[in-house]
Amino acid sequence: MLTKQLAEFAINTRASAIPQAVMDGARDALVDTLGCTLAGTLDECAEIAQRWVMETGARAQSIVLGTRLATSPAEAAFANGLAAHALDFDDAMTTLRGHPTAPMLGAGLAVGEAVGASGEAVLAAISIGLEIGGKIGPAFGAGHYIKGWHSTATVGIFGTTAVAARLWGLSVAQLQTAWGIAASQMSGLIRNFGSMTKPFHAGHTARSAVMAAWMAKQGFTADDHIFDGKNNLFDTYAGADAVPLESTLKHLGDPWEMLTPGIYVKRYPCCYCNHRPVGGMFEMMKEHNIKADEVTKVRIGFLPGADTPLIHRDPHTGLEGKFSMEYNAAAAVLDGKLVMQTFTDAMVQRPEIRAFMPKVERFYIPSEKTYSGTTGYTNIEIETKRGTFKMQIDRVPGSPEWPMTPADREEKFLDCSGLVLGSAGAKKLYALADGCGKLANIAELTRATVPTETRAAQPAKVTA
Repeated sequence: MLTKQLAEFAINTRASAIPQAVMDGARDALVDTLGCTLAGTLDECAEIAQRWVMETGARAQSIVLGTRLATSPAEAAFANGLAAHALDFDDAMTTLRGHPTAPMLGAGLAVGEAVGASGEAVLAAISIGLEIGGKIGPAFGAGHYIKGWHSTATVGIFGTTAVAARLWGLSVAQLQTAWGIAASQMSGLIRNFGSMTKPFHAGHTARSAVMAAWMAKQGFTADDHIFDGKNNLFDTYAGADAVPLESTLKHLGDPWEMLTPGIYVKRYPCCYCNHRPVGGMFEMMKEHNIKADEVTKVRIGFLPGADTPLIHRDPHTGLEGKFSMEYNAAAAVLDGKLVMQTFTDAMVQRPEIRAFMPKVERFYIPSEKTYSGTTGYTNIEIETKRGTFKMQIDRVPGSPEWPMTPADREEKFLDCSGLVLGSAGAKKLYALADGCGKLANIAELTRATVPTETRAAQPAKVTA
């Protein structure tokens, strides 16, 4: 049975059997997402989640990253998973068609700290979770996403449940049950993109996964073959283009998803569907020395499905701006960069931006296939007073084909975490995170995220 085969892989694969390149990739994913999480803790949606954690008043076992709060593993997973995705700056995976590490980091660090897991154990769990998420993703098909489901949450919950299950020491049978529990909690709608509920999806996924693993460990019951037989998970949720799970499981661990197709690391804190067009625009503007005041029109050509998440054509808030090609193209031309400050309400509401956005047009490239922001290609046309410049670009910034350098990744981490910890604290945390595979107890890492002074926006009760 497929459910049992997948659970055996998740539980029985030893850390020593995971290729070092995969473990190194999991470490890099942890480092990148941890930095995004710390910066995300300053966002309003994360601060609301922190107040929820205080309201629940659970026993303090796991730190809410970047704060002086501690709570239960499930609620810490919720707050941390939400903060990891708050800025839309966290990594992506093409086969999952979403953001894999945010919920897995939220769950992995919360449960890992509660049980005193080693850094190696946490990295192994995340490696396994990423592999499972990537192999399950095609069994949902692109149609699942196109229909309106947010795959980060709906697909991601199964790899995230495996992360929690490994760290809590569940048996194969218990993980099978946990997946049955998780299947009844999977949720998340694209309709909510551009609001606080999008990062809520990642937090809800992390908490639901932790809850599913915990309840299965306590003897709670559920269908323990949720991927098999009539009316299985995929019969209910998969799109028409779904690949049968048995065909993807033939390649379980060979190759590992971390290596092929790999993890995509974001250069810009916005929806990944903006990145390829914006990256191409920056290259074109540099190559042809295009100045903002000479641009009369920008036309972006999308393959089917490649702009599905970009639901805001006339954004008015920073969150909506993250899911708007019109805003990102305008900001790229007028500002020459996309940074965290780009996605504030004030920046989106600038008169010069609002005047430029109508100059940005989308057009569609016919194809019988469905694509995403990380697959296929994008056509770009920039019309200027001295002519029209055109480009077709098939690379994505931060992808294995167009990677960020180690120096770029370190700079991103320090910029993000420095907002909470200051320069010295951020550098200390980076050293711990980069070497976390050698930590005897992952709590050494989570404790290093606690700021030395209370942040004005959050109370300091329930200290760890």
